[in-house]
Amino acid sequence: MSKSSRRRFVPITAVAAAAVMLLLGYAASAQSRWVGIGPDGKLVYAHLTTGDHIPDYSFAGYRGGGVAIPNVPFRTKVSPTGADDTAAIQRAIDLVSKLPLVDGIRGAVELAPGVFQCSGTIHINASGVVLRGAGRDSQGTTLNETGGPHLGIAITGNLKVADAGASTYVTDDYVPFGAMSIHVKSASAFHAGDLVCITKPAAPAWIHAMGMDELERPGRNEHWVNTDLSVRRRIASVAGNTIAFEIALMDSYETRYLGSGTVKVDKVTVSGQITSIGVEDLRMQAPALSVDFSDPHSEGLTMEDAADSWVRSVNFIDTTQGITLNGGTERVTLVQVDVSQSKSVTSSAKPFDFSINGSQVLIDRCSGTGNSVFYVATQARQQGPVVVLHSLFHGNGRIEPHQRWSTGLLIDSNTVPEGSIDLMNRGTMGSGHGWAMGWGVSWNNTAGEFTMQQAPGTLTWSIGDIGPQHREPMPTSGGPKGPDLPTGQIDSPGRHVPPGSLYLQQLYERLGPEALRNIGYDPSRR
Repeated sequence: MSKSSRRRFVPITAVAAAAVMLLLGYAASAQSRWVGIGPDGKLVYAHLTTGDHIPDYSFAGYRGGGVAIPNVPFRTKVSPTGADDTAAIQRAIDLVSKLPLVDGIRGAVELAPGVFQCSGTIHINASGVVLRGAGRDSQGTTLNETGGPHLGIAITGNLKVADAGASTYVTDDYVPFGAMSIHVKSASAFHAGDLVCITKPAAPAWIHAMGMDELERPGRNEHWVNTDLSVRRRIASVAGNTIAFEIALMDSYETRYLGSGTVKVDKVTVSGQITSIGVEDLRMQAPALSVDFSDPHSEGLTMEDAADSWVRSVNFIDTTQGITLNGGTERVTLVQVDVSQSKSVTSSAKPFDFSINGSQVLIDRCSGTGNSVFYVATQARQQGPVVVLHSLFHGNGRIEPHQRWSTGLLIDSNTVPEGSIDLMNRGTMGSGHGWAMGWGVSWNNTAGEFTMQQAPGTLTWSIGDIGPQHREPMPTSGGPKGPDLPTGQIDSPGRHVPPGSLYLQQLYERLGPEALRNIGYDPSRR
């Protein structure tokens, strides 16, 4: 990134930020200067003069957070035969898929204890269907991937986003990270409850200011962000030409780089998402393979175009990839999911235990074991909230946003003792992934190492983290290395801050103690 590119954004350093913040008035060693506990026991947030601030992440998870995952009654049961059971399981799922929906639920396919031999992919394509085993330990239900590497379970909808006939443009010169409202040219056609799509253009001036137009990799036609970035939000209220949202925007929008009248707001409708899908209480096992990541390999579960769904109490053993959430997936909880790898890939390209390409996703009390792996990674052009909470990962892998500008990630109270947590510019790595993350927060984590890099015009926060902070330049293909990239806001290094979990405290304040009980937490220990 050239010096001229970096100067296009006003730099936000720790010193400058402290000068413009609303200081909380508590000892720096005891509380974060960005978010702290006020005299009334509630969170107090610091704002930059531009309005940027750490937002409320508590909308991540099943049905928008704080809602108990239902215990769905079973409709049919399948027992293992010792032969290939794929077709029998699929027939049971297809049977339940044809039942009528009652409060959004059809029923569960229950798998008896034992080992099911599965040579093909199990598909769930209808709302309200749950696949449930008898436990994820060796005495419970095991799906054994046989017949060569393949995907174990595919949950697939068919999301369609349609124009609902109303459009306008944002008139604000700057919309800050964490904004709950925007001003538009005309809001007369918009009302509370409408779903809208806000589109940020991939403007050349913005890409240049980010230093990403200089990304080069010999022999490859690389692009960082060459398509517009969009996010859907539900309108909470409309007053004049001000539109307020139920969930904060988790990126910034600046006319100086995007152009005037270019951030578009469209009223939309969605259809085709499947909902209330669950996979729970089982384990999936594949033969342990040490392969190049480009070679055929086993995968655990994919979810695409699904909402208000969950994976609960599931173990994935030696599936080279664990769980992949693809675009169109939102309001999903992954809880008590373990991904373990006994062998590592041989290539520089690495697999993912949890690959997230969606919004309002909660990864809660999960775990992973293995080397040469991304434990949790966001993918391209997604806006959060995405939350990784109280999870444990062993090995030399990393929690690391993977590519092309995802925003709004909260990594909260996790432990990665031998690995790292990296919010960084990945430069020419992969296919030219560049700035993988903006506006990310690491809160009260413990890791073998942290790399907290701050993209131009944004903040990255490392608050209450325990572990050495690492600096490095943007990765390039050959040639001299550039200077170390700017470090994010490192606050209370080596010492956790209150609250113990930002997500749980935010959820408590928004919905009360019952919301924490609903997701399995003691409200007094948040």
